[in-house]
Amino acid sequence: MRNDTDFRIEKADVDDHQIFADIIQAVWNGLDKKEWFVADNGEYTYKMLHSGKGIGYKAMDEASGEIAGVFMVTIPGVSRENLGYDAGLGQEELVLVAHMDSIAILPGYRGHKLQRRLMQAGEEDLRKRGFRYLMCTVHPDNCYSRNNIISQGYGSVAVKEKYGGYVREIFLKRIGAE
Repeated sequence: MRNDTDFRIEKADVDDHQIFADIIQAVWNGLDKKEWFVADNGEYTYKMLHSGKGIGYKAMDEASGEIAGVFMVTIPGVSRENLGYDAGLGQEELVLVAHMDSIAILPGYRGHKLQRRLMQAGEEDLRKRGFRYLMCTVHPDNCYSRNNIISQGYGSVAVKEKYGGYVREIFLKRIGAE
């Protein structure tokens, strides 16, 4: 049995965009409740990584070198997609918001706290870059992701339709400067 130290977290580069999309799609295909997860495609992932509006992370299995899971952070700026509007943040705060966007762990690698480790790597980078508000969405019935997010210090701010009609609970975590 692997332990949590048998994985390393690496930043992704733009060339990883299709790997991200493939893993996200594979995880989505295996879900019984597909409404719990809105799957990003390769075009979106490429756009985010290429434009600098996204930061990708991948969990690597040390033994095999395979990618066990992926995580994308997006930087919405003051665009309408910024979840900070849903939390009542002011204009000056919106530029300090990052979205903990999509995370997908392949089934064979679940149970190793990779979702948490990927999010923590992103959080550390975002703190260093000056971001102060981390936000994410979860389907209200997805107790696995919801509990993981709450255990990391996120608090619920709203339940709304997002992403073209999907009901999502919106979470916020405030982080400080180093």
